[in-house]
Amino acid sequence: MQSTVDLVADKAEGISLQLTVLREIRRCLAPFQAGDRPISGETVISDGATIDSLTVMDMIMELEDRFAVYIPMNLVAEIRTVNQLAQTVLALHARR
Repeated sequence: MQSTVDLVADKAEGISLQLTVLREIRRCLAPFQAGDRPISGETVISDGATIDSLTVMDMIMELEDRFAVYIPMNLVAEIRTVNQLAQTVLALHARR
């Protein structure tokens, strides 16, 4: 059984990773930010107007390298928002 200290440390590590993943996604999307609207979890990554599919794939590959995960194409096709992408990266990272 894990001690309380270990449980808190594990939770803190998970939160830190989550923030790092979100920060990295925002960094990748920053050049495509529309006006003064901040990039949030609900931001749609590709609506066809500001970021093309090649750029999205480059970002996906960068995230895969950074977090040592592989995001299958069938999952990529289902990802629309920053939160969905972050959750996918985190879930795959947890499986390693």
